[in-house]
Amino acid sequence: MSAKVICLELSLPWFQVNALAFIPAPGKGPIKSEWALFSHGYTSHKGDCLNWATRLVESGVPCLIFDQPGHYLGSFHEVNSFEDFKEHAHELFGEAYNRLSALLEQHLGFGQFPANTAVILGGHSLGAYTSIKALELSQFASIQRLAVAVGIGIGQRQATHLFETAFYEKTLSIRRQLVSPNLDSKEVFAWLKDAKENITLSNQRIHMITGEDDIVVGNLGMEVFKEILEKQGNAVTTEKPKRLPHHEPGAATAHIYSFLKNHFGWI
Repeated sequence: MSAKVICLELSLPWFQVNALAFIPAPGKGPIKSEWALFSHGYTSHKGDCLNWATRLVESGVPCLIFDQPGHYLGSFHEVNSFEDFKEHAHELFGEAYNRLSALLEQHLGFGQFPANTAVILGGHSLGAYTSIKALELSQFASIQRLAVAVGIGIGQRQATHLFETAFYEKTLSIRRQLVSPNLDSKEVFAWLKDAKENITLSNQRIHMITGEDDIVVGNLGMEVFKEILEKQGNAVTTEKPKRLPHHEPGAATAHIYSFLKNHFGWI
């Protein structure tokens, strides 16, 4: 199925980000009633989710991928404070949903696409956490929703992020400059660890995919986070591919599609 790619910006009172929407072409196959919204990890950009969106839109799923605020590889918009980021970054999933709905009406027209019945919120690492946090946004209160979280867990080792391993040691000074000064890595990593350990969330559906070779999450990191989520009454499943290194989220594409195909019963 061919698709139309639309460039746009998402705006909230606290920040702006760049985004790409993927609209299935009418008449090229059935358009799904499920929509997907994805975002990326720390210091990266929406291109990390490109393969995910491409695979899904080929199957008739409308998608939108967007940059995290203050991430310069995606756009040069700033973040005024870390507090703004912590409190509101996840709300971009709600804005993404609103914009995708408007685009579908504009480019396909009423009657050419089915009413939305479910929303897939997904992301990698930082984006995975914000997608989980977004599950309780008001925009999704009346529809089926689930989070597909890639490369996420609570690290059970000394280092807390890829930056603190030998893998990125030589590029550390450069990579820390790829984000707004208000998104200092030490603050971001400490906040993420605390936020995951103390998350308050219930009655949600979450699927986590983390590789055995993910040196950021580490051994049992995904399982520890799963236990925290399940204790609060969330339905959580996990998948642990042998090869899915933290810096290659595109390698999760087949796993994401396979899970969603089975979950929704796509033909």
